[in-house]
Amino acid sequence: MPGVLYAGGVVAALFASTLTSQAYAQPPFDTVPPDKIVITVATVNGSGCPAGTAAIAVSPDNTAFTVTYSEYLAQVGKGSKPTDFRKNCQLSLVTHVPQGFSYAIASVDYRGFAHLEKGASATQKASYYFQGQSQTSSNTHSYNGAYDDNWQATDVSDIATVVWSPCGELRNFNINTELRVNAGTSNTQETTSFIAMDSTDGDVSTTYHFAWKECPPTKK
Repeated sequence: MPGVLYAGGVVAALFASTLTSQAYAQPPFDTVPPDKIVITVATVNGSGCPAGTAAIAVSPDNTAFTVTYSEYLAQVGKGSKPTDFRKNCQLSLVTHVPQGFSYAIASVDYRGFAHLEKGASATQKASYYFQGQSQTSSNTHSYNGAYDDNWQATDVSDIATVVWSPCGELRNFNINTELRVNAGTSNTQETTSFIAMDSTDGDVSTTYHFAWKECPPTKK
């Protein structure tokens, strides 16, 4: 996809893509910085996002950014290794925000596919926070077998309590996600259950929606 650099590089906000109205809904604040933002991937770690398998892109209108994975899958049962039941990914992003603005994450859309045998279950968990701040947003979504379909989950922040980036400071924005499968009473000798948050064609991605506000004038 043009304009996208894989994890470890710089992603310019000049990313050109077809954006759906659902994926990039307007944030709950009318103020959006006119200058383009740039996201630098500081670090990427985890069994769910080996090097070169996670990509970041910023929407042209500065209202969201997406993370696309290509090998993010947790599974149990036939053909699985003992450690495959849990996969995680930790991203540390440096967001270069136009001067005079602060941002928060107003909502997040997660998408993927799951196949769960009867008796099996899966969870998708995510948390995100700014470097140096103790306040963390965390959410968990559960799915029970039998299940064989796409899945989608949305985390919506309470705007009164969202965590804003410090004005005038460059802080890393950290994203921790996890996929986990529990075999339960399913037959692990003959069947496989899995949950995935990956995509081979770029159509499945996690979307983080920005909320923006103007910083107070600096005292002279």
